[in-house]
Amino acid sequence: MVRIICWNMNKRAAAWHCLAEMAERGEVDVALLQEAVCPPGDLGAQVLYKKNVHWDQPRYDRWSLVVQLSDRVKVEWFRQVPPYQSVEENEIGVSGIGTIAAARVVPHGRPEAAFVAVSMYARWMEPHPSTGSPWSTGASDVSAHQILSDISAFVGHPDPKKHRILAAGDLNMFRGATGKRLSLPERESTVWTRFEALGLEFLGPQAPDGRPAAPAQPEVPVDTLNVPTFRTSTQSPAEANRQLDYVFASRGFHEEVTVRALNGTDEWGPSDHCRLAIEVGRHA
Repeated sequence: MVRIICWNMNKRAAAWHCLAEMAERGEVDVALLQEAVCPPGDLGAQVLYKKNVHWDQPRYDRWSLVVQLSDRVKVEWFRQVPPYQSVEENEIGVSGIGTIAAARVVPHGRPEAAFVAVSMYARWMEPHPSTGSPWSTGASDVSAHQILSDISAFVGHPDPKKHRILAAGDLNMFRGATGKRLSLPERESTVWTRFEALGLEFLGPQAPDGRPAAPAQPEVPVDTLNVPTFRTSTQSPAEANRQLDYVFASRGFHEEVTVRALNGTDEWGPSDHCRLAIEVGRHA
């Protein structure tokens, strides 16, 4: 079994130390990270990741990363290049800055169980200045569709069972949204539909695999199964009531994957996002 943590770290050095402590206890093999900065120097070789993997290195500080944290797996990182028509076997075409990182994860002694792991971060994209739009934050579905286009490169057969793809991360949107104050529900619904069309099954986390929200969740129906994975700057973990983080796996392979939100008040961690615990191979 491969143990994976998916986590938006909110650029917190303390989150790196929390992750390293989990690795020391044997609780995690691979991390799919968003809003990650370089780990503190005192961690040394405890965390392994591919440096300068992104094809464009602007002044951007919220990178997605795939990190190896144990010798129970071998991680083979894909080097990012612009989205050319064709790429080399160790490359991936990426159309958005900081939106994804991808690697091949090979369980020790089980090359037949290898899978592609993708860390996703649907960053907010502002409308073009010519629109005169009042949306100062922008919209996350723009970069979510860029992510889906890039992941599509790993879909090479009409039968999803020929693929072993795990994609997880922060999509900055509410699944099942109906409200329009914080969401663009008609546009965002196309993101969820497109995951399904690519043969990527939605795995949650959904209730009961995580603590339910205490206050009402915004933008979604009252009977939602969403579980909070994000807290605002004015909320404590106990008050968190928004799900922004999700996991998908290719149809067939998804039967080997389980997901749980580590969103209890005593397990939330030092970021504004909680961790998602993913296990691959439990039902294999």
